[in-house]
Amino acid sequence: MNNNNPIGVFDSGIGGTSIWSAIYELLPNEKTIYLADSKNAPYGQKTKEEIIALSKKNVDFLIENDCKLIVVACNTATTNAIQELRAAYNIPFIGIEPAIKPAAHNSKTQVIGILATKGTLNSELFNKNAEMFHDTKIIEQIGHGLVELIENGNLNSPEMTRLLDSYLRPMIEANIDYLVLGCSHYPYLIPQIKKILPEHIQIIDSGEAVARQTKNILREKVGFSNTEKSEPVFYINSNPAVLTSILDSKYSVIQKDF
Repeated sequence: MNNNNPIGVFDSGIGGTSIWSAIYELLPNEKTIYLADSKNAPYGQKTKEEIIALSKKNVDFLIENDCKLIVVACNTATTNAIQELRAAYNIPFIGIEPAIKPAAHNSKTQVIGILATKGTLNSELFNKNAEMFHDTKIIEQIGHGLVELIENGNLNSPEMTRLLDSYLRPMIEANIDYLVLGCSHYPYLIPQIKKILPEHIQIIDSGEAVARQTKNILREKVGFSNTEKSEPVFYINSNPAVLTSILDSKYSVIQKDF
């Protein structure tokens, strides 16, 4: 595999661009291909078997496009499918999971909140990780409807505000001091979330940690491209308008069925 080959990034939709952005900022000389499976979003309501099948479909597309490493920029796909992906393909994978560890270790109240999809919170991997922190109370909340609103371009809608308020108020009342965003779509909601949360509550997402891990794996197993900065490539299998908007029209988006 050529070191100049691209890094592949996939998500159930446009949310994984929050992860891609962190990777691109840390590794600007790396070629990247982003795959948005928006036609099948959200993954959080699907069965484990469906999530594995969709993840393999995405991986096949990225491998056909000569990717040297694949970032699963979706909490639901990581927690339900990454073990199967690593067993089925001879290529490095990097996953994304809710950042429980830093929240639990730094919490003063010993109470943290996790906002995530049903698929992530119900997964064996998430629950195995959560069980490690016996001294911390973890308030879990499924973000019903949030991904759908983001995918439909309703990021700042009244319905989004209403849902976020209903999900976060019980966490505030439970005295959380950290909120973990357990879906790669949710960092785009941080401005609205900050309007609801008291200032002392810290928000944690996984973008920077995933970017650092990507850099480490490249160094150890694959190699850097060391080329001049190249334009990223974005694919989506539904209307590209929302993805184009999220990217501030900086990059072209290719609509393609896959």
